[in-house]
Amino acid sequence: MGITVSAKVGGAVTRNRVKRWLREGWRIHRALFPTGYDVVLVAKRSAAESRHAELVQQLQQLRQRLAG
Repeated sequence: MGITVSAKVGGAVTRNRVKRWLREGWRIHRALFPTGYDVVLVAKRSAAESRHAELVQQLQQLRQRLAG
């Protein structure tokens, strides 16, 4: 799993917060993802205004799409 958060998302504090939240969501839900995939998460500008729960919800949606 890789995470990319560009400077367009915000300053260093904002980018690090988004990365922390994505890593935490991945850590909690990693076992639910199907094996055999390399996952790269690319944060969009809207991630700066998102709350932790919204980012985790999007990870769950990604899991459902991969599970098929």
